[in-house]
Amino acid sequence: MLSKKTQYAFRALTHLAENYGEGPVLISDISERRKIPLKFLENILNEMKKAGILESKKGKGGGYILKMAPNKIKLSTVIRLVNGPIALLPCVSLNFYRKCDDCDETNCGLRRVMAITRDATLKILEKKTLADIVFEEQAGPKTLR
Repeated sequence: MLSKKTQYAFRALTHLAENYGEGPVLISDISERRKIPLKFLENILNEMKKAGILESKKGKGGGYILKMAPNKIKLSTVIRLVNGPIALLPCVSLNFYRKCDDCDETNCGLRRVMAITRDATLKILEKKTLADIVFEEQAGPKTLR
């Protein structure tokens, strides 16, 4: 499950993606328009800046901008930066592997099923980008299955 922090990160990055190429966006504008608490947002944007996803400009006309085009920022990258592992079990995580305390990995059926789940999830998250979120928002309401 995505943490609230990750959801806020996607809201903020989506706002910046919608304004891509139009210059820096004030943090207060992002906070107000996307309903993200300002202090929380400052922390998120600083993390994104350190990771090389954002740039910030100080002074008049300053704010935050995406460092690359929205179609180059994979959802998997953002999730890993903010939320951590994508896998549901630590023993199947590609980037955050940790052996389970009470498990025999060679005979664990749950591990095998969660590895398949991880692969299917990654197949989507590695292809989808911020541009896809913007597209879906602009497409209007749809019913989810």
